[in-house]
Amino acid sequence: MDSGRHGKARSAQNGAIIWPGTLLGGRPQSREDVLYQMRSRTAHELWLVIVDASASTRRHRALSDAKGLLAQLFDDAYRQRARMALLTASGQSPKWQVQGLKAAKGLTGWLEQLGAGGGTPLLAALTEAGHWLTARRKRYPAEHQRLLVITDGRLKDIKGLPLLECPGLLVDIERGPIRLGRAQELAAGLRVEYRHIDDV
Repeated sequence: MDSGRHGKARSAQNGAIIWPGTLLGGRPQSREDVLYQMRSRTAHELWLVIVDASASTRRHRALSDAKGLLAQLFDDAYRQRARMALLTASGQSPKWQVQGLKAAKGLTGWLEQLGAGGGTPLLAALTEAGHWLTARRKRYPAEHQRLLVITDGRLKDIKGLPLLECPGLLVDIERGPIRLGRAQELAAGLRVEYRHIDDV
């Protein structure tokens, strides 16, 4: 993954570490891969976040813990003036919350109201996200795109995964005594980094 190069070009050399942004670029291998807070930015960056809010994520505070991570991510995106795209997967079909807008404090209100329920249209969300990213790449070829998928991986089938061609991170929020462990397989299929939320 070449995200370390982008990190060096975009990051300040010291100051507060931006952990969600750093992790979106992949696992840091050295100090140069860590993003630090900076006052101004030149390169446009898009953070595409896909949140699995199906009924299974209610178990063992999984979605509640994911909300804490998202709150930090939204705050970092706002401070960095990054653009956000947010897609939720719950119920019968995925739903866009925002598409490529500058990160705003208004996302906090949406996050407070986020609840889990229904099925897991995560594959549909990933497919839709792939089409959207491809179209956006043509429109904004210089934009740096990053992907974050938050899921417990509890899908019946992960065949036919789209290739999103975007560096990213899958955060596994599966908890409890019996874990299926499918999120790691999903991350491998999507060719993104994998981390359990307890390690983020």
